[in-house]
Amino acid sequence: MSSSSIQIASTASAQRLPVARPRLPDAQALLPYLERIDAARWYSNFGPLLTEFETRLEARFRRPTGVATTVNGTQAITLALTAMGVRQGGLCAMPAWTFAATAHAAVQAGLVPWFLDVDPVTWMLDPAHVARSLESAPGPVSAVVPVAAFGQVPDLSAWKRFAGETGLPVLLDAAAAFDSLTEAPIPCAFSLHATKGVSTGEGGYVASEDAELIARVKQLTVFGFKGDRESHRPATNAKLSEYAAAVGLASMDAWPAQRLRLGFSAGRLRVAFALTPDVVFQPGWGTRWVSTVAMVSLPLGAAEAVARTLDLNGLEGRAWWGMGCHRTNAFRDCPRQALPITDMLATSTIGLPFSSDLDEQDAYRIADATLTALRSA
Repeated sequence: MSSSSIQIASTASAQRLPVARPRLPDAQALLPYLERIDAARWYSNFGPLLTEFETRLEARFRRPTGVATTVNGTQAITLALTAMGVRQGGLCAMPAWTFAATAHAAVQAGLVPWFLDVDPVTWMLDPAHVARSLESAPGPVSAVVPVAAFGQVPDLSAWKRFAGETGLPVLLDAAAAFDSLTEAPIPCAFSLHATKGVSTGEGGYVASEDAELIARVKQLTVFGFKGDRESHRPATNAKLSEYAAAVGLASMDAWPAQRLRLGFSAGRLRVAFALTPDVVFQPGWGTRWVSTVAMVSLPLGAAEAVARTLDLNGLEGRAWWGMGCHRTNAFRDCPRQALPITDMLATSTIGLPFSSDLDEQDAYRIADATLTALRSA
């Protein structure tokens, strides 16, 4: 099965339901912030809106935590790794079960992706497994990047202990974990892409309790400047504009209501699948935490049949992470260990159509089509 088989080309239908339907602030919600930009005539370079946006992001954390915004989530990972002082040319241990951005970011930071298998229940790297794997690593390991799978947060205290015991830099790829992650005992990189619950349209940020690390990330986003016009180290231009911050601020204004809508939509989908035990949602999704993606596990090998049946019923399913990052053309030659769990997840998970305005009728459409596929599989 190829990843393209999970996202079959759309058939023309007025009632076709996409796998995702983001909701960003409308023009009326943006207007007060745009008027502030007009009045200040400050358009980029850490203006007042961006400063306010970062402060509001910081306020979400339970302990004092700094935030540095970036132009996208991929750059958040790359610049965080660089700021952490990772040894160039070494391996970056990461799950094979992740989006390609994780590996691209590691390469941009001068590292070689080393793909490890994940836990079958959490779909994430287990620090004890990584520690054992280090003994047979195919080369020097410079960093570890666990991934918060589709917004579910791993055991951060365990990863902090791992970092202390091994001396390896650990950075969490927390792309979709805006709602579920309110502590950053290890550095965390988030996405603010349009498909995320809070968004700037395109963007990202790094959060850490280490103030010096956040200062280094910010320096890397602005040509290596440090309060002057001197480039003190090789860097890039990865800062957000005031216009992006305006979208982010309006998105945060709307978040409490948006979070409720996502929770209600998740509840409708869960109710529709209540009598379908072969379809399992991520633990806590829609009850303890929300995201904009509805990922479910299915019986082994059933993902292709479910995707095909969804498509025939005007519904789009998606293998968000394809057959695993290690199978993409860009990274197929990277070192890896045996990946039986990743291979299993690639053929037995799927992203169902989901949005904050999913209604009851569409929830049952999705459930009926999925059940039909499972019965005939």
